Amino acid sequence: MRPDFRPSPELYPFESRWFESSVGLVHYVDEGEGRPILFLHANATWSFLYRGIISRLRDRFRCVAPDCPGFGLSDRPAGYAYTWSEHAAVISELVDHLGLDELIVMGHDGGGPIGLRVALSAPDRVTGIVLGNTWFWPPHQRSMRLFARIMATRPLQWAILRRNLFVERVIPASTARKLTWEEMDHYRDVQPTPELRVGIARWPREILAAEPLLSELAREVPRQLGSKSALLVWGMRDPWFRASAYVPRIRAAFFDCMVVELPKAKLFIQEDAPQEIARAITERFG
Repeated sequence: MRPDFRPSPELYPFESRWFESSVGLVHYVDEGEGRPILFLHANATWSFLYRGIISRLRDRFRCVAPDCPGFGLSDRPAGYAYTWSEHAAVISELVDHLGLDELIVMGHDGGGPIGLRVALSAPDRVTGIVLGNTWFWPPHQRSMRLFARIMATRPLQWAILRRNLFVERVIPASTARKLTWEEMDHYRDVQPTPELRVGIARWPREILAAEPLLSELAREVPRQLGSKSALLVWGMRDPWFRASAYVPRIRAAFFDCMVVELPKAKLFIQEDAPQEIARAITERFG
């Protein structure tokens, strides 16, 4: 099961591609040539989130942006639990299928742990890491644990599934600029029914449920990926991922790490600062 939605060719000027994974069809875009960059999206979003960055980088990089199962135009597989570990395994299948080498992996929000797990599955294939407003250790911060517990309650799960809470409330509140109605429709219309929003409801519960994965990342990212060239692009107006609480720990995990602050951006940095992010990636890895 997946949505019957056709993206606007003006807003999303990319060719849709499909990969038959072990759990079902995965939608992705594969634009440009050169060194490959794998883009991992946040909750309630899909590859559409990266449109402004891909449009600016595809003349210099090969930009690959998948929709995790349960998101965007990908299948909602029967029997799939929508855990971050499962998402990482499916995306690793896509990386193998496309034969991506000298890979740069970009992760944001929950896409950070997913992307880093993908990188750890084949560290020799990875040459660069880009992280923005994310983390990769068990959530000791009180605010994050509280958010996860609240979102797991029955009333909030109902609101996510029945009222599309993340799209209607969280995305606008976590974006500095006001998205157009058509842009919002590209987040709404890929998940128009509760049955298509199951992955969104599961995602915040993974903040606590994925502790084994996050413990592994906290241990193995510095050990296996710490020598990779790293770039942090950080939305400084994000109240959840405050730079002072997250950037020093991430920076300490990498021997060679560059930090670019995005002073006007909130959580959804790709919507607020695509030009600045594309410029930082080009300067760091171009």
